[in-house]
Amino acid sequence: MKKTLLKVGALLVAGMMTLSGCAAKSSDPAAKPAETNSSQEANTGENTKTDKAVKVGFIYVGPTGDGGWSYAHDQGRLYLEEQLGVETIIKESVPETQEVEQVAAGMIDQGCNVIFATSFGYMDYLEKMSKEYPEVKFFHCSGYKTTENMTAYFGRVYQARYLSGIVAGMKTQANQIGYVAAMPIPEVIRGINAFTLGAQSVNPDVKVKVVWTNTWYDPAKEKDAAIALLDGGADIIAQHQDTAGPQQAAEERGVWAVGYNSDMSMFAPKASLTSAVWNWGPYYVQAVQSVIDGTYQSESYWQGLEAGIVDLSPLTTNAPEGAQAKVDAAKAAILDGSLNPFAGPIKDQSGTEKVAAGSAMTDEEMLSFDWFVEGVEGEIK
Repeated sequence: MKKTLLKVGALLVAGMMTLSGCAAKSSDPAAKPAETNSSQEANTGENTKTDKAVKVGFIYVGPTGDGGWSYAHDQGRLYLEEQLGVETIIKESVPETQEVEQVAAGMIDQGCNVIFATSFGYMDYLEKMSKEYPEVKFFHCSGYKTTENMTAYFGRVYQARYLSGIVAGMKTQANQIGYVAAMPIPEVIRGINAFTLGAQSVNPDVKVKVVWTNTWYDPAKEKDAAIALLDGGADIIAQHQDTAGPQQAAEERGVWAVGYNSDMSMFAPKASLTSAVWNWGPYYVQAVQSVIDGTYQSESYWQGLEAGIVDLSPLTTNAPEGAQAKVDAAKAAILDGSLNPFAGPIKDQSGTEKVAAGSAMTDEEMLSFDWFVEGVEGEIK
C-alpha cells in the first residue's frame, strides 16, 4: 500500500452507535463454513429475493480457514445465521481490485440485498456498487466512505492492542518487541502505537521494531518477517496480519507472541501470551436487524470494549505474574473513561510532543494516524 493512502485520513469521521456485547459462537478456525454456503459462487444461481426476504453476502479478502481476520468475520456470519435465521453466502480470497464489483454483482443476482465487504481496499469499488444498486444495503469494514446505502464499520481494536501491550511489556526481558505489520495505513499505525504505549505504561524501556509485509494474507511472508525480527534481538512477536505465521515463528524459536483477530493460542501454545480479538457477531445481528425492521440508516460505526466488538483473549499460563491484574485495571479504566490510550503527553519518534498533557487525540486524528510514537523503530512508507 502506498504512502499516499495516508492522506485520506483527514476525511475520516467516526459516527457513534450503541451496540450491546454478546459472545459469539466459537469453532475450529481450520474448519470450513457449511458447504451449502461456501459452495455458492457469486456469479451463479437465480434471484430468489422477495420483498420481505433478507439474504446476506459476505466478501472476504482471505480464506475462512486463515485463523485470523476472515475467520473472525465468518464466525460473526455464523452467529448471524444462528440468531436471525437469515440465509448467507460467502466469497473467499477476493483481491482488493475491481473483481470485488463482479463478486458483489453476482451476489445481488443471487438475491442478496445486504452485502458486507471486509477489507480496506474494497472501499472505492463498494462505493461505486452502492450507487449502482440503491436498493441494496452495503457495509464496508475498516474504511471511511459512506453513501445513502453504504455504512462504514470498524471497532476500536486499539483498546485491546493497548491491553495486549501491557502483557508484552511485562514479559519481555530484551526490552525489544518485534511487530509484523501489513499495510502502512492509519488502522495499522494506530494499532502499533497503542500496543507500544500499553507496553511502555508498565515498562518505559520497551522498543517496538516494525517490519512491513505489504500484504494482508501471506503466511510464509509473515513468518519470514517475524524470523527477521527475532534474528534482530526481539524476544516477543506481535502482529497486524491475517494468519498465525508470526506466532508459529515465535513458537519455533522458543520465545513469546501476541496474536490478533482471534485467540491464536492454539497455533502456538508454548509461545502465546494473549491476542487482541474481534467479536463481529453482535454487530452483524444489529446491522441486519435494522434492514429487516426498515430502520437502517447509513452510519460510520466505531465502537470498542464497551460494545463487545473488540476484546483481549484470556491470558495464557505463559503470561507474566501480575499481568492479569494490570490488564483488568486498565480495561476497567478504559471502560469508565479514566484511561484513554491516546491521552497526552505523547511524543513522536523524533521526540516532538504531538499530544500535550491534559489533552487527547480526537477520533479524526486517530483515524488519520501517519506517525509513530516514541519508542517505535521503523518507517512509514
